Amino acid sequence: MKGKINYIDQNIFLNQAVNMFFSAVKLGILTWGVYGIDFLLQLASSGQLMNYSLSHFSVGMTREFLDVLAARKDPAGLSGEVLIDGAPQPPNFKCLSGYVVQDDVVMGTLTVRENLRFSAALRLPTSICQREKDEKVEKLIQELGLSKVADSRVGTQLIRGISGGERKRTNIGMELIIDPPVLFLDEPTTGLDASTANSVLMLLKRMANSGRTIILSIHQPRYSIYRLFDSLTLLVGGRLVYHGPAQDALNYFMQIGYTCEPHNNPADFFLDVINGDSTAVALNKLNDDEGTTASLLFISIAYLKQLDYSTRPKSRTITYSTSFFHQFNWVLKRTFRNLMLNPQTSFAQIGVMIFLALIVGVIFFGVKDNSSGIQNRIGVLFFITVNQCFSSVSSAELFIAERNLFVHEYISGYYRVSVYFLSKILSDILTLRTIPAIIFSCVAYWMIGLKASAEAFFIFLFSIILVSYTATSMTLAISADQTVVAIANIFMTISFVFMMIFSGLLVNLPSVVDWLNWLKYLSIPRYGLAALEINEFTGLTFCDKRNTSGVETQVCSTGEDFLIEQGIDYSTWGLWHNHLALGIMTLIFLIIAYLKLRFIKKST
Repeated sequence: MKGKINYIDQNIFLNQAVNMFFSAVKLGILTWGVYGIDFLLQLASSGQLMNYSLSHFSVGMTREFLDVLAARKDPAGLSGEVLIDGAPQPPNFKCLSGYVVQDDVVMGTLTVRENLRFSAALRLPTSICQREKDEKVEKLIQELGLSKVADSRVGTQLIRGISGGERKRTNIGMELIIDPPVLFLDEPTTGLDASTANSVLMLLKRMANSGRTIILSIHQPRYSIYRLFDSLTLLVGGRLVYHGPAQDALNYFMQIGYTCEPHNNPADFFLDVINGDSTAVALNKLNDDEGTTASLLFISIAYLKQLDYSTRPKSRTITYSTSFFHQFNWVLKRTFRNLMLNPQTSFAQIGVMIFLALIVGVIFFGVKDNSSGIQNRIGVLFFITVNQCFSSVSSAELFIAERNLFVHEYISGYYRVSVYFLSKILSDILTLRTIPAIIFSCVAYWMIGLKASAEAFFIFLFSIILVSYTATSMTLAISADQTVVAIANIFMTISFVFMMIFSGLLVNLPSVVDWLNWLKYLSIPRYGLAALEINEFTGLTFCDKRNTSGVETQVCSTGEDFLIEQGIDYSTWGLWHNHLALGIMTLIFLIIAYLKLRFIKKST
């Protein structure tokens, strides 16, 4: 008769030594009501490989538990406590510890050395000079075995980069910059072949032997990786099954009647046993009856009752090692460099804009001062305005594409939200909005033959740039809290279509019913088109020759007459109030985008 796997369905305290900053303290982990999660968790003393976890339901479940230990889980709805030396974690624990996420979060357009220098510049205090930071980076490159690829780009979908193992070691190096007392890793072997995975774990073992505590989750490791772990904690359904030395686990299961078959991987065997799928439990399935704790459980429930939770921190905070302007300088430089090294977002867009300007210039080349010239002018100005709006849709991925990178770096204390927001806005506006608009205007304006004066040209340029800024800010306001670009594009496309209807060309605005007429005040193209029309039509005279009763006469009208027919105020205030409206809308949209970015959920 096989023994019963015993559970303990109550608060559990695992008392383990952890080397913190200036003294050996203890890491207490209180798992309290962690249900629906089946995994193995291994905790070890300082200088040992600390966390070993397997999940047969969902890798995300083990990630959630790891996030709880690393203080990166939203505390709402959680009970229990993670203790350090019997005391609650410091509010900024997530900034003091290292955390390597499963999906690599490094800037792929930068080199390995540049990424490590960025981490050192923002996470090490300014009291450390740049030379010392660079020396630390070089030492870390040597320790991680990245010397040969130190000046190679990490790589993106369009840029060939370093290997998966080297990329993972770069991610580890980004966290080791601050010499964290505890390093958390979520599935560090994901996407790696067996040999590379083994080399990464050997690196972690060497770091553990040097006195650093390593906590990691891993999925189905081979035996050569399993034997690196020092102690083992087995949990199933949120309840403890085993805790003790990893090498004694097989003997424990053998004592209660579950024998591992020869040449079977112990890690796979443990999962089979707790899931009831092993041949060792074919005749004796797991049952959930409550029982006494196993003999190898070293648990002090009495110690839990002595703990005082009155000193637990009321909130979790993020602390920064550097000032606002220092962060802004480094983040802005990295953002600009990323744009310059990413051809699909920089040179490609400028090339497309030049091509489009040539096409528009050829189609509307040399507009005349007659009735056809009025139609062509209205058509090209409307097209340019709408094009500036729809071109801004590309900024939808500004915050979405780097969401994981931003959240990880923000939580880790790299920079403030305001620093990231301003850096992204400035880089996008200057490189992807202003420069293309200038190039488009210089090419198309003179080819079309619009009003030939410097003042008119610069007002034209200023108007379409302001339209682009406003449309871009609205795009950011819509997409800032989205996670899928396609969904953001749907919202933006619908918005721009309605704005286009109320732009003043497709429908006569005075004829729109009152309960819908107010929508024109929300139309970006309306303000842009009105400003361009006032700038272009004032001062022009349009003449046509007409044959009436056999007599050819010349009929002329002024641009001001046309503007009056359209219900447009062509006074100086009539021109600049459009720019003022666009400026106010830009400011409002940017505030909305920032607030969304500031308050989006940044924890799991």
